[in-house]
Amino acid sequence: MNDAQGPVVGEAQRLFVGGDWVEPHGGHYEVLDPATERTVGRAPEASPDQVREACAAAREALGPWSRTPPEERAAVLARAADLIRARLLPYAGLAQAETGATTATARAMQVGVAVARFRRYARVEPAEWPIAPQINEAGPMGRAGVMGALAVRQPVGVVACVTSYNNPWANPAGKVAPALAMGNTVVVKPAPQDPLSVYRMAEALEEAGVPRGVVNVVSGRAVAVGETAVSSPDVDMVSFTGSTAVGQRIAEACGRDMRRQLMELGGKGAAVVLDDADLASAVAGIGTTFSFYSGQICTAPTRVLAQRGVYDRLVEQLALYAGRLKVGDPRAADTVVGPVISAAHRDRVESYVELGRKEGAVVVAGGERPPPERGFYVAPTVLADCTNDMRSVREEIFGPVVTVVPFDDEEEGVALANDSDYGLIDYVWSADVARAFRVARRLRSGGVGVNTVGRNMEAPFGGFKKSGVGRDVGSYALHAYSEVQAIVWPG
Repeated sequence: MNDAQGPVVGEAQRLFVGGDWVEPHGGHYEVLDPATERTVGRAPEASPDQVREACAAAREALGPWSRTPPEERAAVLARAADLIRARLLPYAGLAQAETGATTATARAMQVGVAVARFRRYARVEPAEWPIAPQINEAGPMGRAGVMGALAVRQPVGVVACVTSYNNPWANPAGKVAPALAMGNTVVVKPAPQDPLSVYRMAEALEEAGVPRGVVNVVSGRAVAVGETAVSSPDVDMVSFTGSTAVGQRIAEACGRDMRRQLMELGGKGAAVVLDDADLASAVAGIGTTFSFYSGQICTAPTRVLAQRGVYDRLVEQLALYAGRLKVGDPRAADTVVGPVISAAHRDRVESYVELGRKEGAVVVAGGERPPPERGFYVAPTVLADCTNDMRSVREEIFGPVVTVVPFDDEEEGVALANDSDYGLIDYVWSADVARAFRVARRLRSGGVGVNTVGRNMEAPFGGFKKSGVGRDVGSYALHAYSEVQAIVWPG
C-alpha cells in the first residue's frame, strides 16, 4: 500500500498476528468495488489455526498491556489518530472503493469518525479511569464496625471484535479504541466484504507503538474464521456488530462459557410523525435512509408511522424527495445515493420491494433498478399504504427503502412503534416538544431522536429487544470493556 496513492488493484494483504504480518494459510480472495464491480485488492483467508494463534497472542500480550499506565496507552491511541488523520484521503479512497460510500461519507463518517473515536479514548477524563472513590459503611466484620471498600474497573481481557461491512473504519475504531484504553487486547475479525481498511488501521496502530500481540487482525469469508474467534478459550468477550440472526448464534456460543458480550444488532427504526410535525424536517430526516450508506445502517428511520392528518402530504413529499436524488458513481460530486455492498444484497433488497407489492403496498417512488449498468445500485424507494404486519415493514431490509404506515391517534402510534422485534433507535417529529418527549419516553428502544436523526457521541448507544445487548459510545464504552471489582478491607 502506498499511502499517497491509495489502494493498489490486485494487492495481496497479509494477516496481522502477534505483531507480525503473515501469509494466510487459506490463500486470498478478491474484494470488489460495489460501484464498478472491479477488484480493489486481495484479502487474506485465515485458517482456524491462525485465528487461534491470534487469540493466543492477544492472551500473551494481555498482562503487560493491562499493566501499562493508562497515560501510555492513551498516547498510543493519540498517535494512531494523528497517523490516520494525516492519511485521510488515501484511507477514505480505500474505504470508498470497498464499500461504495460517497466521497463525503467516506471522508467524514468513516475515516473522520474513526479519528474522532481514537482521540476520544486518548483523552479519558480522570473520573473515567478505573478507581472509584472509597466508600466506608458500617459493618459487623470491621474494627469499630467500619469496612472500607474500593470499586475498581479491571479490563475484561481478550476481546474478539467482529465488525460490520457498512463502516470499516468507524465501527472497528469504536470497539478497538475503548478496549485498548481500558487495558484489553483485541482480535479483530472484519466483515469479509471490506477488510482491507481494517488492515490499514492495524498498520497505523503498529506505527503508533502498540506492542506486539495487543492488536491482531484476521479475515476470511469462511464461517469458521469468525466461529473460531468467538469460541476460543483465550477470548473473554465478544463485541459484535451485525445481524440479529448472527448475533444470536454468537450469544449461544458465548453463553456456554459465560463469555461477556456487547451486541449491536439489527434495527427497524420507527419514525413517528405526529400531525403537528414540521414535514420538511421529517422528510429530510427520513430521507437519510436513502443517502446515508444507501440505507445500509441499523439506525435508519425506515419504518415511518404517519398520523392521518399529515399522511398524504408526507407520502407525497417523501416520493418527491426520493425521486430527486441522484443515484450513481459515488466518486461524482453530485451523487447522493451510491451502491449497496454486493449483487446478492441488491437482490435481497429488491426482493423486499417486490414482497411489499405482493403484500398490498403501493410503490410511490423507486421500485425499479436504476440506470448504471455496472455496480450494485438500488433506487430510493417509498412503499405507501403499508400495514404493520407486512414482512417488508417488520423485517430489516438494510437498503434505501422506506415503508409508510398510517395511524389515527397518539396511542395507536406508540403501539405500532413498539410492535416490533427490534428496538434500536426510534424517532418522533412534533412541533410540540413536550408532546414529542412524552411519546419518546413510551417507546421501547435504546435511543429516540426528537425532531432529529443526529447523534450525540457521548450518549449511550445500544438496543432493546432483538436489537442487542449492552451499551457503548462515550464513557459507556469504557464500562462495556471492563469488569467492576470490589476491594474490601477492615477500617
